[in-house]
Amino acid sequence: MVFSSIPFLYYFLPCVLLAYFLMPAKGRNGVLLVASLAFYAWGEPVYILLMLFSILVGYVSGILLEQSMERKWKAITPKAVLSGSIVIFTGLFIYFKYTDFFIRSFNAVTGTEIPLLHIVLPIGISFYTFQIISYLVDIYRRETKAQRNIISLATYIAMFPQLIAGPIVRYTDISGQLENRKSTVAMLESGICRFIIGLSKKVLLANELGALCEIFRASGDKSVLYYWMYAAAFTLHIYFDFSGYSDMAIGLGRILGFSFPENFNYPYISGSITEFWRRWHMSLGTWFRDYLYIPLGGNRVSQVKWIRNIFIVWMFTGLWHGASWNFVLWGLFFGVILMIEKRWLLKILDKTKVIKHLYVIFLLLISFIIFNASNMKEAWLDIRCMFGMGGIPVVSGEALYYLKSYGVTFLVSMIGCLPVAKKFAGRWQILKIAGVLLLLILSTAYLVDGSFNPFLYFRF
Repeated sequence: MVFSSIPFLYYFLPCVLLAYFLMPAKGRNGVLLVASLAFYAWGEPVYILLMLFSILVGYVSGILLEQSMERKWKAITPKAVLSGSIVIFTGLFIYFKYTDFFIRSFNAVTGTEIPLLHIVLPIGISFYTFQIISYLVDIYRRETKAQRNIISLATYIAMFPQLIAGPIVRYTDISGQLENRKSTVAMLESGICRFIIGLSKKVLLANELGALCEIFRASGDKSVLYYWMYAAAFTLHIYFDFSGYSDMAIGLGRILGFSFPENFNYPYISGSITEFWRRWHMSLGTWFRDYLYIPLGGNRVSQVKWIRNIFIVWMFTGLWHGASWNFVLWGLFFGVILMIEKRWLLKILDKTKVIKHLYVIFLLLISFIIFNASNMKEAWLDIRCMFGMGGIPVVSGEALYYLKSYGVTFLVSMIGCLPVAKKFAGRWQILKIAGVLLLLILSTAYLVDGSFNPFLYFRF
C-alpha cells in the first residue's frame, strides 16, 4: 500500500485515524503498531516476519546492551553486544539487498556463471535498519535509555508514516513523544496541509515527469535536446517524488502527534554541492555523518585519512541507494566534487551569484543521469549523447512536441523548487486553505483516472 492511492486515502487512513483518536492515549501506540504492521503486510505479507524479527532483536539487544554497560555481566562487554547486533542487522540488510549484486560482479570479473538468487528486496529495509542501528548506538553512547516497553519500540521501528521511504527518524528525536504526545488543532491543521501538499507533489508533478522519462526511454527519435529534457525531467521527478513522500510522512506524523525531522529544504536553490547535501535527504546525510564519518575520524585526521573517510562515506551513500555500480559511481562523483569544493572551489563560488547556481544544476543533471541509468554502459551513453557524441541530431520532432506538451509542467515544477509558494501561503491563509482543497480534489481526480506510479525510493 502506498500513500498516493485511493485505498489508502479513503479507506485505510480514515479507519486508522478514527480508531486512533477514539482510543485513550495509553492505547494509541498499540493502534498505531497494528495499523503499521497491516500497512506493511498489505504489500509484503511474507516479510512481516522479517519486520517482527528485527523488532524483537532490536528490543532484546537494547536491553542487553544497557545491562552490560551497567556491568551486570562481566563476561559480556557492551562493545560485544553492540557489534553482534550490528552484524545481525547489517547481515540481513546485505543479504536481501546486495547478494545478487555481489554474484553479478563476481561473474563479470571471473567469467563464471553462478546463478542469481533473485532475492526480493523487502520494502523499507534501508530505512528501518538504519533506525534500529542508530537506536542501539545511541544507547551505547549513553544518549538514550533502552526502551523496556516492546510496544513502544515496535511502534518506533514499524511506524507506517515513515516506514517505507523515510525520513530516517532517530529514537532520541521521538522517544518522549512515544510516551506522551498530544494532537493539537494547530498540529492537525498543519499536518493535513503538509500531507496534501506532498500528495500533490507526487501525483500532479512527479508522476507526470516520470511519464515523460518513460516516453523518452521508449523513443526511437532521440536528440541532444531530448536528452537534456530527459535529464531535467528526471532531476525534477526525483525531487518531487521523494520530497512529496517526506511531506506526507511529516504531515501524517503531525496528525498523530509526532514531530518528524525535515528531510528537504529547497535543495535546488543551493550555491554549491556542499550546500545541496545539507538540504537534500537531510536525515540520511546526518545519519552517515554521525554514525560513519565522525567515528572514522571525520576531518580531524591527516589529509590522506580524510580523503579515505570521504570516499568510504560516499561509496556507502551510493550503495545505500541501490545495488549497482552506477550508484557507487554516483556516490563517488559527489565525494570527489565535495573534496574539491572544500579545498578551494567554495571560495570561488562564494564570489559569484548566478554562476554558482548554474554550476550546481549542471552537476545535478549529470549526476541524476548516472543515478537513473540501468547500468554503467547506459550511463556513459546518456552522458555522451547529452554532449552530441552519440551520432544523433541536435533537435528532433518528438523532442519539440514533448517540450511543448510538458512546457507548463516544467514551468510549474521549477517554480515549485523555490520557496515562493511557502512565503505566499504564509501571508494569505484563506487562499492557502482553498489552494490545499483544490490540490486534494485534483490529486484525487488524477488517482481515480489511473495516473499513479509507485514511489521511486521504495526500491531503496
